[in-house]
Amino acid sequence: MAKTENELRQEIVEVGRLVYQKGWVAANDGNISVRLDAENLLCTPTAVSKGLMHPDDLIVVDMKGNKVRGRRERTSEIAMHLTVYGLRPDIQSVVHAHPPVATGFATAGKSLNLALLPEVIIGLGCVPLADYGLPGTPALTDGMLPYIPKYDAILMANHGAVCYGPGVYEAFFKMETVEHYARIYLVAELLGGATALPRQEVEKLFDSRTRYGVKARVGVEPGCPVVAEDVPASDKIQVTREELVALVEEALRARGVA
Repeated sequence: MAKTENELRQEIVEVGRLVYQKGWVAANDGNISVRLDAENLLCTPTAVSKGLMHPDDLIVVDMKGNKVRGRRERTSEIAMHLTVYGLRPDIQSVVHAHPPVATGFATAGKSLNLALLPEVIIGLGCVPLADYGLPGTPALTDGMLPYIPKYDAILMANHGAVCYGPGVYEAFFKMETVEHYARIYLVAELLGGATALPRQEVEKLFDSRTRYGVKARVGVEPGCPVVAEDVPASDKIQVTREELVALVEEALRARGVA
């Protein structure tokens, strides 16, 4: 049974509160939307904290971004939502936020593309990085266009992340997975480097999607996710203590010190 507009309003408010409580947005950052019907979207307004919204704060816009009703004004980033809905008829909700660790990867110019966690590989494949575009302008979505048809979560360079799914909570859960993945990836790097799964194991995980009821749009592609066989060899040279001593002594002799 289709949800009523009041039910969808309440869901957006609840997800907004969760996004704010998790620290994925600050001040009035972020935005959330859901399809009401073929012609209209229900979305969060501009200049309102996502953690302090009331259902009556939400506004309705048409598929061109024009406000249809509501006492507040629409977000300047509504075009991003409209682009996702236009390219993905299967999508019913979009969540945009700035989760700190995932956004850290985005500002460092790094996608979340290493084959590390089975749950991420099954559910998302990987999380590509879209080129930077000025918020509030058409350029914001230009870099996202190649990825929207294939992926359900995208990092936005120097900006944040956007996730989408068949409902408000499903889009929220994808964002939660992205940030969880980013945190684990970061810890692994701090501990000496993350270890990617081999291609054979990744292919098994992709094949298991049907068993888990996951309807992903993309399979294993070059670079997304990056499997163990495709990880560049380390530039570090490992030597034993004895070899290091011998190298130092040879260098000293060459300088006439030893």
